[in-house]
Amino acid sequence: MLKTLCMLDAASGREDAVRDFVLKNLPADATYTVDALGNILVEKKGERRAKHKVALFAHMDEVALLITHITDDGFLRFETVGGIDARVLFGKAVRLESGAVGVIGGKAVHHLSKDERDKIPDVHALCIDIGAASREEAEKYAALGDNAYFCSDYTEFGDGFVKAKALDDRVGVAILLEMLQKPQPYDLTCCFTVQEEIGTRGAGAAAYTVRPDYAVVLECTTAADLADVAGHKRVCALGKGAVVGFMDRGTVYDRELYRLAFEIAEKNNLPCQTKTLVAGGNDAAAIHKAAGGIKTVAVSVPCRYIHAPSCVAKRADIESTAILAQKLAEALCNA
Repeated sequence: MLKTLCMLDAASGREDAVRDFVLKNLPADATYTVDALGNILVEKKGERRAKHKVALFAHMDEVALLITHITDDGFLRFETVGGIDARVLFGKAVRLESGAVGVIGGKAVHHLSKDERDKIPDVHALCIDIGAASREEAEKYAALGDNAYFCSDYTEFGDGFVKAKALDDRVGVAILLEMLQKPQPYDLTCCFTVQEEIGTRGAGAAAYTVRPDYAVVLECTTAADLADVAGHKRVCALGKGAVVGFMDRGTVYDRELYRLAFEIAEKNNLPCQTKTLVAGGNDAAAIHKAAGGIKTVAVSVPCRYIHAPSCVAKRADIESTAILAQKLAEALCNA
């Protein structure tokens, strides 16, 4: 399921392919609505009525590129959709909505000034080369407003590692789908949201509609457990389980839920860690402020090279995140 989800293309505001996949894989005993923004709001009856309403959230969109201009000689200028580090773009292959493949390029190194060589290339200095010789030829394959996506296969390697584009947040989508396909002890609400990468826009609308007592956000989060990175700057590490943060750039998480997540992890012998750097953000930023305020916690899979063509995660961390999310939802339903 995760491989299939990662290979789908679904930029912010263009989540159709993932939404269709989710709808086709919902169990027969789940009911759903799709709101005006494209969020999928799913309700599943459990064996018992829940004391409190708990909603789990995962976003369907991914970072991508948006075509903004076609030059006279057939190159495509673009903007990023979501936060993409320009350093990961040069020389990368991309796929257009039409299916055409291109390569991101810019000035050759011998054409750069000394100052330019010492700087990260600006996105606006790059272009997509699709092998067209003119604007007219390029327009056969691309239109302004079209998206371009990283060409990146799903690969398993090493000691349980996986590599793909869009692990953020197809891991969350996969976890929610697997939860919905299993019998649940309590009623459950699952929200598959849109436009997280451009400002957590869908989640606010979804949270306002479902109005849960508690929200659990399933995400990927940046891991920097790399050579020459030490101490708190490593943020979190692959192989050490789910990540439960106390604060990021969008949310100060509910302290009781933060502590409860670690208590549940310890009780169930699940590896669990926190983020040692206040950075990033996710749908919780919009959810915790919606509908008069919602107690919110984020449970994330640590991910190297996030928002790049080759994101890397570990299967064991995905599995421990899924188990912790299930146990946490059960505890909150009956809190």
